[in-house]
Amino acid sequence: MLYTPFMPSKNSIKQYEEGGIYHIYNRGINKQNIFLDKKDYARFLFYLKLYLEEPENTKDIDVQQRNLKRRNFHENIDLLLYCLMPNHIHLAVKQKGEKDIVDFMKCVMTNYSMYFNKRYQRIGTLFQGRYKAILVKNDEYFLHLSRYIHLNPSKLLNKGQSLVGYDYSSYSSYLGLQNIKWLEKNLVLDYFKDHQNDPLMKSNSYKSFVEYLEYDSKEILGTLAIDG
Repeated sequence: MLYTPFMPSKNSIKQYEEGGIYHIYNRGINKQNIFLDKKDYARFLFYLKLYLEEPENTKDIDVQQRNLKRRNFHENIDLLLYCLMPNHIHLAVKQKGEKDIVDFMKCVMTNYSMYFNKRYQRIGTLFQGRYKAILVKNDEYFLHLSRYIHLNPSKLLNKGQSLVGYDYSSYSSYLGLQNIKWLEKNLVLDYFKDHQNDPLMKSNSYKSFVEYLEYDSKEILGTLAIDG
């Protein structure tokens, strides 16, 4: 059991807890796109890797990014899930300290905003206000959050395309098709294996839970789910 079974807290970034799991999301200002091509997606993922991977694995990055103010969150933040959409992002993270999430998000969002503004010769705010962060206290909510995040790209796929083929989410890693060292997927997958008989899952694999469950996870997430 991840937590005692309470409902998730209001989407306020003020409710920080040591060891807390958070659903973090934000969208572009006025719902504008924040990723315009593959290079933009790759740059955001680069920042996640830069701040989350073990320092000894990012020494080559330092040479390429001398102007970045470096700080590493490998010991402070576990990235559990992610999905990058054209005009918004979803992350699920577990922090070790009380406010590690604040510093981590500041590093990632500030650097990406600076990159984006420089590349497209724009000024001003890129994101729609400060990111939102929901403190998750419910196992059922957490599992369906993982499903909701991984299903997000469905609306972008053409008929016959697979979710696994979407390059900007953690889903393919969850299915064992790639190994992302800075992603912690065991918290979700181990829980799923131990609770396959849960009537709300009705699935014998994580893939079938995500893609074939005849249940809308938004019914559990309620108003805390966002669309583009």
